Amino acid sequence: MNYGQIYYSDVANGIGCRTAFFVSGCTHHCKGCFNEMTWDFNYGQEYTKEVENEIVESLKPSYIDGLTILGGEPMELVNQKEIKPLLERIKKEVPRATIWIYSGYTWEELTDPANKRCHGDDTDAILSMTDVLVDGEFELDKRDLMLRFRGSSNQRVIDVKASLETGEVVLSKYNDRDTSRL
Repeated sequence: MNYGQIYYSDVANGIGCRTAFFVSGCTHHCKGCFNEMTWDFNYGQEYTKEVENEIVESLKPSYIDGLTILGGEPMELVNQKEIKPLLERIKKEVPRATIWIYSGYTWEELTDPANKRCHGDDTDAILSMTDVLVDGEFELDKRDLMLRFRGSSNQRVIDVKASLETGEVVLSKYNDRDTSRL
């Protein structure tokens, strides 16, 4: 797996101060994508054990709330192979860190074992370690700059733990509009 960028004090991609990890590779190719260069699976730098160590260490200060994984597409099957062990390590070493994942795949696609495009051997484990999933492809004609943590109105900010418990999508309290800028 390659990655395009890591921001160690990000405040735009989730609640609080976070580490944001932009993986490479995406097959969605959304029109108007803000990070088009990461569509290429070979873009950026190689994800190594040293990079993993840096990410985990970056989460240890008390002022860092957690990790956000975006891209590219973290839930491409090839990327899931590297994401799962990273999350397992974080849950072991920094259990208070929250995990946010941005995916162009919907909750329904990710949780459907018959969907071989994005549901594989690692998907359920990744979701079980995720706190918030921002799902759905970016749709330029539904772009709304007043939405919190998402770019278009078709996307949802999902409380993953509650959704797994109830067996249906439970929207996060962060799924609202940002009215502070009105």
